[in-house]
Amino acid sequence: QVQLVESGGGLVQAGGSLTLSCAASGSDFGIATMGWHRQAPGKQRELVATITRNGYTSYTDSVKGRFTISRVNAKNMVYLQMNSLKPEDTAVYYCHANVKTFWREYDSWGQGTQVTVSS
Repeated sequence: QVQLVESGGGLVQAGGSLTLSCAASGSDFGIATMGWHRQAPGKQRELVATITRNGYTSYTDSVKGRFTISRVNAKNMVYLQMNSLKPEDTAVYYCHANVKTFWREYDSWGQGTQVTVSS
């Protein structure tokens, strides 16, 4: 299975930038659809961005034009570049992997990294 470890969270002022990193281990990374989700206090976890194994990306409307998801398969890494951050981006950000093959499907989650945007 894929194991995930996030890093790069922190405190930033509104308008600033942060880059989150997700280090993956396991032989399935290359076929996984990777994603970033976030959960703000008192709110449900929401999908922020996804990237397929072929590099196709999608974003939730609230981050389009500000966030960029990318992956380097050779390094088993996924990134989320976040620009023009807003206080409403404050949340715990989770890296997620979905692996689907002919024989099985499973999801893996990281432990999360806190992003706090001050106004």
